[in-house]
Amino acid sequence: MTADNAIPSAAYGILLHNLTETVIDECAEQIKNLGYAIIDSGYTSTQIEHISEKFNEARENYVQKYGVAKLKSINEFHTIRAPLTQGGDEFLQLALNKNVLDLLKKLIQGKFILNQQNGVINPPQTTYNQGAWHRDLPYQHFVSTTPLAINALYCVDDFTCENGATFVLPASHKSEAFPSQHYIKKNALQVEAKAGTFIVLDCMVYHSGGYNKTDQERRAVNHLYNIPYFKQQINLPTNMTNPQISTEAKEILGFNTQEPHSILDYLSQRTSTKS
Repeated sequence: MTADNAIPSAAYGILLHNLTETVIDECAEQIKNLGYAIIDSGYTSTQIEHISEKFNEARENYVQKYGVAKLKSINEFHTIRAPLTQGGDEFLQLALNKNVLDLLKKLIQGKFILNQQNGVINPPQTTYNQGAWHRDLPYQHFVSTTPLAINALYCVDDFTCENGATFVLPASHKSEAFPSQHYIKKNALQVEAKAGTFIVLDCMVYHSGGYNKTDQERRAVNHLYNIPYFKQQINLPTNMTNPQISTEAKEILGFNTQEPHSILDYLSQRTSTKS
């Protein structure tokens, strides 16, 4: 880069200045400002391949259990709902990924829980249910000073422009209304990412899956974390088959934020949490 087109490093008239010390800090700053960032999972190539194999196993079991015809009839054939509830430790560990949790702690003030985990398949050369602009708090038109919910989309495969990598509208989490088609054409960006990374989004940033022009599926596992005032998509604690998890993991999975079934249950929770 020559001096003529170098990004300026000097500044003046500055009273407030963000400082970053780690990659996590850098990602948090970008998400706050632009609504998206890419973060490495920290997994080895062997672990990444193992997750890929387990994804295929989970999908096969899911389709066998619920049926091809049923899933296609309700436009659910390219989704695996709550794979962490269906046995195996891989999807649970994805939801509890240290880098993701460290990033979430810098973005969401106070406690957060896992609202949902879904396997997502972008099929080759056809449309699918995620291939449209949306927020992951759908039908909401508001902005907040800090994130209420964060997406962490784990890339099982490489995300490329050819296989339908996710499109984002940078900074759209700061505007209430969905922008015009003219604005979208000028400002939409496609986010390429390597297998084993997470694409992390403020849930209020508009995004869409792209069209997969290749002859191979593009697979991912989406996680949505939010402040513990939204109901989970599927009640995870009552569907978990592995109770041997840490206190922190139970909190993130929503074990401590279930709706009381009665006044007595409510009072018992108040006693146990001293809140």
